[in-house]
Amino acid sequence: MHKMRFFGGIALVAVSAAGCGLVPASPERDVLVPAEPTMIDFVEPAEVSGLSSRTLAPTGDEHVYVSYPHLKDTPRLNEALREEADRLVRDFREDTGDAGPDAATGSDRPELNVDWQLTAASARIIGVRLRAGRHLGDGWTYSTRTLWYDRQSRRTIGSPGLLSGKDAVGTLTGLVKNGLTDRGADVSLGRLATEDGVFDSLTFNRSGDLVVEFDDCQLGPCSLGRLAVAVPARQAEPLLSETGRAAQGSARERGRRPLEAAEVVPPSGTNPAPVPDAASSKAGTVDCAKVKCLALTFSDGPGPGTARLLDALREGDARATFFAVGANAAAEPGLLRRIRDEGHLVGNHSWSHRDLSKLPTSKIDDSLARTQETLTAAIGQTPKLARPPYGAVSEDLLDAARKMGLTLVGSDVDLSGRAGEGSEAITARAVENARNGAIILLRETHHASVEAISDILRQLRGKGYVFVTVPELYGFAGMEAGRLYPSDARSMGRQP
Repeated sequence: MHKMRFFGGIALVAVSAAGCGLVPASPERDVLVPAEPTMIDFVEPAEVSGLSSRTLAPTGDEHVYVSYPHLKDTPRLNEALREEADRLVRDFREDTGDAGPDAATGSDRPELNVDWQLTAASARIIGVRLRAGRHLGDGWTYSTRTLWYDRQSRRTIGSPGLLSGKDAVGTLTGLVKNGLTDRGADVSLGRLATEDGVFDSLTFNRSGDLVVEFDDCQLGPCSLGRLAVAVPARQAEPLLSETGRAAQGSARERGRRPLEAAEVVPPSGTNPAPVPDAASSKAGTVDCAKVKCLALTFSDGPGPGTARLLDALREGDARATFFAVGANAAAEPGLLRRIRDEGHLVGNHSWSHRDLSKLPTSKIDDSLARTQETLTAAIGQTPKLARPPYGAVSEDLLDAARKMGLTLVGSDVDLSGRAGEGSEAITARAVENARNGAIILLRETHHASVEAISDILRQLRGKGYVFVTVPELYGFAGMEAGRLYPSDARSMGRQP
């Protein structure tokens, strides 16, 4: 089923019939047309065959999380996306300099967060929009870049490649300038003609209008937020290259799909079937009051190493708790179902791994709620545990978790991976630091951690440990929503 997801703007301007005397494309009957023409309709990742998510995770205390898509049949696009991810990390590290991870703590710590959306996914065209957020101590700023892959020519191009040449760029510049001026926007229009890369995020809405996005602070004060312009389809079409016309056609094809029926509401007097709380199907088979228990927990997935982790856990007769990032889960719901089916537990790790302690309540709610919705849809259960990214907690986060019925989970032993650390070193730290009732943290996106799991299981089982999900450590005492459980079981009131 096609799910329509739109992205609108905070502060945005559109070239429209009212703004520039231009006539927008006429919508067909029963076609959804966004009220705001700069809205972008993203493709649901789970609908795209062969799609998975890749992650550049932080090392040590660095607050860096970059995700991007990976498709089995587009190696050149995959390479370009990895290069762009590396560039964003490199630029961030250069810009932060002495303000790196050891120079600041808490809300002052610099942070880079990159997530992605598919703006097109057809037999001919793939469009990937990378959205980079940076926090350098004075609030968040965002930039976007949209890359396009033409399956016919097997070429990856930046957004300017959607245009037919310099003349088209000049014409588009004029249209955007006129639109911004006519709408009274107070921005630095001269930069449109002089700044390289000013059109680095071009895409199309469902009507085929060309949506031009600008980075925060690019054309005016950062307080403007997202600034975008929609050029009507009939004005944009003469400016497009062959690949651009194919991308526009893909957007129009999506726009021709009839509106989906609204969610069916049960008849009056009936109650929908309740969704059960997430729980391990093997819970209750171990009494942690009588044996030595450990809770292995994995964060940041699902990803390319998740299947191997599950294989190792099955071979080692162990179960674990997986804290999934919502954006990754949306791309690979099948892995979540395998986690559930093999007796493990799925938890919430926010939508895009941003430091929730830096965010206002509304954005905390949105990040957790979107992830809850995605995970519940995938596994048919409602997660009751959440892990805050970077272990950062605020009162607003605790309140949000309490309202959603979520218990926050930290760790006693952090094996998430240090720069340059191999699997043998990770195993050694696991064995050295393990203790009865501990919660152990690893990242399933960290290659050396995945490699270490089999040895960790073997050596710790040899010391008499049994591996269970987090709630099993607490026995009948249970876990309380809105509370953080980061430390030794006994000090938190767990049953001995």
